[in-house]
Amino acid sequence: MKTKPLELLLEPLDNTRLANLCGVLDENLRQLETAYDVEIARRGENFRVSGDPVQSQRAVVALRHFYSVAKDHLSVDAIQLGLIELSNRGLPEPGAPTLLTRKSNLHSRTPRQAQYLKQIQEHDITFGIGPAGTGKTYLAVASAVDALERETVARIVLTRPAVEAGERLGFLPGDLAQKVDPYLRPLYDALYELMGFERVARAFERQVIEIAPLAYMRGRTLNNAFIILDEAQNTTPEQMKMFLTRMGIGSKAVITGDLTQVDLPRGHKSGLGEARKVLHDVRGIATTEFLAEDVVRHPLVARIVSAYERFDAQRDAEEAMRRGPRG
Repeated sequence: MKTKPLELLLEPLDNTRLANLCGVLDENLRQLETAYDVEIARRGENFRVSGDPVQSQRAVVALRHFYSVAKDHLSVDAIQLGLIELSNRGLPEPGAPTLLTRKSNLHSRTPRQAQYLKQIQEHDITFGIGPAGTGKTYLAVASAVDALERETVARIVLTRPAVEAGERLGFLPGDLAQKVDPYLRPLYDALYELMGFERVARAFERQVIEIAPLAYMRGRTLNNAFIILDEAQNTTPEQMKMFLTRMGIGSKAVITGDLTQVDLPRGHKSGLGEARKVLHDVRGIATTEFLAEDVVRHPLVARIVSAYERFDAQRDAEEAMRRGPRG
């Protein structure tokens, strides 16, 4: 049985708000259609939303919300971030930390992001595990910049396994920075956005920010540093243990990774997966497990992640049935 479309009249009529809500060539409305899997038709201030009744009602709520805040231009980014906040009741978790960075509007978008930020501030070692787009790396870098601004650490150290090169960086051309730049690019991008290009460049010159390839970390002790290990799913158990024991006095470490995207050679165990099991009850260590609903990217990304999760769960169940009962 076909469900009746929901009718919506946006009042009071404000043509500027209406234009900002819809976007150029109704681009913002297409974003809402994608996010809620509905169809939106309009004539002036009259809207008709067709699709699943629950999703259609959510789309109506979103239309009212964005119309109320459409005094100024609404970019596609603003729409997508607004959708994330609407799906999480529109507010970050109470008590979420405020970070000192170049971005004055930086804050958590989901309750798990807020939990992650609090754990980073309250623990010396924090694991952020989950799918791409959940803000694991970006919020870790933001927390590092905040700690540097507040002078609770003296420097930031960025590291990442160069698994594609087999950690044999000596075979790659160029100096150390040129060897590892491609692997650390997401971290650089976050730093430039949070501090500005010139400040980041000066910080590198003074070694306040340092690149330290994981293969080069062995034998070091890092004091008064904020250390970020990104793409940690591609560490071996030995590399993870080595990294975790590099921490010195006054240091803080954040380890991020996605266990569904391990690029290690077949048969090699992920150090991140093992560390999660070994350290789960160690005092002073916290872990945030991000889910698909924490994805802060294009609305399709969360649906892609969910689809893969369902596929993997079904595949695991089928394999378990084929193996049959043991014993």
